[in-house]
Amino acid sequence: MAKFFNSLRDGVGFDLILVGAAMVFLLALAGLPLVYNVLMSFQQVDMFTLGQLIRPFAGISNYVAVVQQPEFWMVTRNTLVFVVGSMAGQFVLGFALAVFFAQKFPGAATIRGLFLVSWVMPGLVVGAIWSWILAGDFGVLNSILRGLGIIQSNIFWKSDPSFSIWAVIIANIWLGLAFNMLLLSVGLAAIPRDLYEAAELDGANAWQRFWTITLPMMRSTIGAVLSLGLIGTLQQFDLFPALTEGGPANTSNVAGYWSWQLSFQLYDFAKGATVSVMMFVLVLFASILYVRSTRHEVRG
Repeated sequence: MAKFFNSLRDGVGFDLILVGAAMVFLLALAGLPLVYNVLMSFQQVDMFTLGQLIRPFAGISNYVAVVQQPEFWMVTRNTLVFVVGSMAGQFVLGFALAVFFAQKFPGAATIRGLFLVSWVMPGLVVGAIWSWILAGDFGVLNSILRGLGIIQSNIFWKSDPSFSIWAVIIANIWLGLAFNMLLLSVGLAAIPRDLYEAAELDGANAWQRFWTITLPMMRSTIGAVLSLGLIGTLQQFDLFPALTEGGPANTSNVAGYWSWQLSFQLYDFAKGATVSVMMFVLVLFASILYVRSTRHEVRG
């Protein structure tokens, strides 16, 4: 025992203790709830058996029942639209801002830092802000669009079935824009300036330099950014109760929020767990993509 404590004092084996503590923490706060949730998706669960581990086995009947739910395909479509729309907006605008702030001009660092405010704000706060901006009667966005002559009458972003999902997408793009810009800025900064100077001497214009130098050199960074964006978007929850609550008539509902509704509004815990397991599989797939992207970057 004395040798053990002496080795700790010398730093030998201390790293193993830290790793072991982290593993225990993850197993307790993430592993056990995950296993419990997976088990619940294969069992018959009601209010009286919720706290039990041994419950009647249901097989895949919960998964079949979820797929047969009337709102399943609408929620699936909304989830796809939300993920693609959010990722596209965050990446394109984030890349444009990263390229813009890569230029040297007075105040660039300060302005870029201000963009990070949106990233550090809680999702519920962002949702509350955008709830005011997107208000149908007095919202700022409608006022701007009317002033520019783009619309003639107010759009009720949160209550109109044609626009409700886009209200959440707009808010989520604003929420994740700074994160995309930050990561892409790091990737841009790692590209040697000599490559651009050589290409410019050879007569390449700005678009040709972007297409032949920037994109190929940032392939790993782009893969990592898109993978993290996919994970973050699939896990987004806070904006929905703050903006649309999945309505009207599920037109802005996505899988993550639907899982919460099934469990804590309808008290159908088995179906809620089933939807969350489906979401976990998608997040796990996105995590594998991210690990592969970062591994490629390290090797490169």
